[in-house]
Amino acid sequence: MTYGWALLVVLAAIGALAYFGVLSPERFLPEKCVLVPGVACLDFKVTTTNITLIISNSLGRDMTVTNVAAVNCSQAFNQELKNGDQFEFTMTGCDNGEVDARFKGDIVIDYTSKDSGLEKTIRGSMSAKIQ
Repeated sequence: MTYGWALLVVLAAIGALAYFGVLSPERFLPEKCVLVPGVACLDFKVTTTNITLIISNSLGRDMTVTNVAAVNCSQAFNQELKNGDQFEFTMTGCDNGEVDARFKGDIVIDYTSKDSGLEKTIRGSMSAKIQ
């Protein structure tokens, strides 16, 4: 019976810590930017109003990026990315939240394949601390 009460006290303490955000897993998650194989997110930065992504093309074919979107932010581009090239895409006018908060969301990149002329979409995810 004593062990049962001790276990109950420990569970209540853990519950209280989780409720008040001390054990929030989002505080301990690493920053990451993941796209499909062949298109790499080399580096990224999230501020309260901008999202910057450095994207590398290693799909084996050239592409023209026409739009980059993340959560509530989107920017039109007309940037050619040859196979092996990289480019810094900056989306401005975003409302990402407060400084030091966590930013988590999907990334959508629309592009046109230079070989076929077909329009395609790449989806990925990003998690970062707002600077």
